[in-house]
Amino acid sequence: MPDLSFEQMLEESFKTIHNGEVVEGTVIDVKEDEIILNIGYKADGIITRSEYTNEPNADLRELVHVDDKLEAKVLKVNDGDGQVLLTYKRLAAEKGNKRLEEAFNSQEILKAPVVQVLAGGLSVVVDEARVFIPASLVSDTYEKNLEKYAGQEIEFVITEFNPRRRRIIGDRKQILVARKAEMQKALFERIHPGDVVEGVVKNVTDFGAFVDLGGADGLLHISEMSWGHVDNPKKVFKVGEHLTVLIKDISGDKIALSLKFEDQNPWLTAAEKYAAGNIVEGKVARMTDFGAFVELEPGVDALLHVSQISHEHVDKPSDVLSVGQIIQAKVVDFNEADHKISLSMKALETAAPKETVQEEAPAEESADEESTEE
Repeated sequence: MPDLSFEQMLEESFKTIHNGEVVEGTVIDVKEDEIILNIGYKADGIITRSEYTNEPNADLRELVHVDDKLEAKVLKVNDGDGQVLLTYKRLAAEKGNKRLEEAFNSQEILKAPVVQVLAGGLSVVVDEARVFIPASLVSDTYEKNLEKYAGQEIEFVITEFNPRRRRIIGDRKQILVARKAEMQKALFERIHPGDVVEGVVKNVTDFGAFVDLGGADGLLHISEMSWGHVDNPKKVFKVGEHLTVLIKDISGDKIALSLKFEDQNPWLTAAEKYAAGNIVEGKVARMTDFGAFVELEPGVDALLHVSQISHEHVDKPSDVLSVGQIIQAKVVDFNEADHKISLSMKALETAAPKETVQEEAPAEESADEESTEE
């Protein structure tokens, strides 16, 4: 056996490597755009910036340090300069694909950052492997602008895995739907009509407000917003506002809410405050041809009949009164059972001359008769 030269013996002491082989090395130098590894071979391994990361302007000196251990895949045993060209990024992507395949088969919930917001959805990265989440699968509600997800970590499952066609699809929507279904079931098992619960205003419409109760939405109808009158819910409630609401009724998956708590019912103390003979103050809320409705307090309205406005003849209430006007009147009738109160401004006026009263009496009697007939 011929004697080997020192150079030959040294060369044979190094391991052999092949294209596609995975090697481990120690970082011996880092430049802005490349990493140099000792891989136990006669030549050093080189990882360029483009083979380490997808970030085109990344400074590798901020990401990798001397003495770090790295695994990489051999692209070329000789890059033309006697060095071994390696890739860290592609090996990581292969590992990521394997991870995604396992998650696809087990339907595991993954969590990863959104690295790019696209016109049709979101791009997330799991161990350097990219997953595309279509806009229709990002949320269980319509999302007009996906930009808010940029940089966020989101959860999803893999619903399609085809790395050869570079088609790996994620779905976040089904996770949200499943969790809401669980929350809804738990909510309906917990709540009952008459319960007082906390909620957050989710949407406000002309007819009411939808309140998120944590698992399902309840409707707070405009008629249940106050013991008083509400003209426009949008002027009363704001999206995101926290409310304490009463569950009025549950019908299937529909929940009716109310803010008309019984202990705050103004009619509980109305009998004393608005007993016949009391002089009260109120605000003209609305008018008809036969009279004006006066709000004595939120939830308590009284009728001021046209015949009770003045000793002088009044053709219609709007001739002498205006909506929003504050008036004083005497309670002439209180009907607690029907929640009806009748007022008279005329009763507070100085009596009209006797002849005027006699002249107007038939007209008043006629009006009283018509009211009785009705």
